[in-house]
Amino acid sequence: MSAQEESTASAAGEFDYIIAGGGTAGSLLANRLSKDPRNKVLLLEAGGRDNWIWFHIPIGYLFAIGNPRSDWCFSTEPVPGLNGRSIGYARGKVIGGCTAINAMVYMRGQARDYDTWRQLGLAGWGWDDVLPVFKSHEDHFAGGSALHGAGGEWRVEKPRLRWDLLDTVQQAGAEIGIPPVEDFNTGDNEGSGYFQVNQRRGVRWSAATGFLKPVLSRPNLDVRLGAHIRRVITETVNGELRATGIEYEQDGRVFAAKARAEVLLAAGAIASPQILQLSGLGPAALLKDHGIGVLRDIPGVGENLQDHLQLRLIYKVSGVKTINEIDQSLFAKAMTGIEYALFRTGALTMPPSQFGLFTRSSPEHETANVEFHIQPLSLDKFGAPLHKFPAFTASVCNLRPTSRGSVRIKSADPRQAPAIQPNYLSTEEDRRVAVDSLRLTRRLAAAPALRKYSPEEYLPGPQVETEEQMVRAAGDLGATIFHPVATAKMGVASDPLAVLDERLRVRGVRALRVIDASAMPLITSGNTASPTLMIAEKGAAMVLADNR
Repeated sequence: MSAQEESTASAAGEFDYIIAGGGTAGSLLANRLSKDPRNKVLLLEAGGRDNWIWFHIPIGYLFAIGNPRSDWCFSTEPVPGLNGRSIGYARGKVIGGCTAINAMVYMRGQARDYDTWRQLGLAGWGWDDVLPVFKSHEDHFAGGSALHGAGGEWRVEKPRLRWDLLDTVQQAGAEIGIPPVEDFNTGDNEGSGYFQVNQRRGVRWSAATGFLKPVLSRPNLDVRLGAHIRRVITETVNGELRATGIEYEQDGRVFAAKARAEVLLAAGAIASPQILQLSGLGPAALLKDHGIGVLRDIPGVGENLQDHLQLRLIYKVSGVKTINEIDQSLFAKAMTGIEYALFRTGALTMPPSQFGLFTRSSPEHETANVEFHIQPLSLDKFGAPLHKFPAFTASVCNLRPTSRGSVRIKSADPRQAPAIQPNYLSTEEDRRVAVDSLRLTRRLAAAPALRKYSPEEYLPGPQVETEEQMVRAAGDLGATIFHPVATAKMGVASDPLAVLDERLRVRGVRALRVIDASAMPLITSGNTASPTLMIAEKGAAMVLADNR
């Protein structure tokens, strides 16, 4: 039965606010909206509990990504720019969402990202507006300052290990003009350094850990897991379309929960537009193709998908330790486990990437436009075994891609995954940045500091020389770095693809907002988890203010 067919949904109660999605944004929203005991809040999450050890040991991402226990295991449509490949598209299948399986990198982006949002007509979203919001829920290891907050729920710490190889990469970066920096979160992230991470004493710190679990005992907060959203329930009230609840499936039964104040979609940049489309809110032609009645023709729902495409270059090395060797030795594995058990230090505390460099792929860029994630390991893809030779991976991504993709339902069945088409490398500019990024990575690997480790290019290989070959190699190597955003973007009324206004309200539908990474008009210049929490913090304040 499709989401829009008549159903005998069982009544699931009446609430002030219903939040669809218990991931990154939803965890914070549930915390903030239920703080006032007068607000009755329902949080619906399709995934399960984070009661698996690899959700908490940082290196567990190796086992979580691509595992149906922890990941929805989406795949893209064949992407022309990736030479027709379809690639995995991980999304967290658990409370805390992607923060339960992600890289744990604390990154805000650049001041220019948010100032550009403001210049697009989105009042209240400039750097000076959002910096206090980042600080408000931050618990930074260095304490409070003009740039960082202390005492909040989002813990930020230094990494708990260093690698000679990564220290040498930093020296190599300096030799080609990328200076060391202490903090990537000042508004200008150009430079190199170890990433600050969302951990507490060597344990992953997810949005569920920080925001949701501490408030589960609140009597006015109802959290329901395994609750798969079917549609937003709407009614026409005084001539206006209004969201009045959520229909969802749980344990084989269909339920309908009512919302007195607002319905808030926080299911992420893939699921939130899918829910809107299933609810009759989206591009009219698409909805009609799948037999869904059009309640509002909103062309931008599911369009404007932006993501950071990473090009994973691999270099064999000698004379220096990497994770690859640890993986080959039972003794080394045992010692690593003992170190973690006793001290919460060592390789098991590793995020996917420990070290980053932000720089410009060519001189015409005003600020850093590419980001490197450097890893003292190598593998063919996440979930695959580590290589048996010592190596490091230099993943480089275009921070401001101009390619635009889409998320579109394939049927009226809410259980069927949507068609995800990122359209990577579909613009000449993105292809040029890819070629420049490959050349830049080779300059880094050839810098004098790294010569003592004899780096040998394994992928794509030294035979790739011409621009045409490099574009082809980018298509062969490219993979998502798991930063999809902007599929229900904020924008001014004159923007034909704007789904939301600057207060995150769905245009043309009362009492309905999208509060997650979907709302970004343009992708931020770095990892996207913490910007998503900033959006949720601002969104929660807007909801409460507008419903006083």
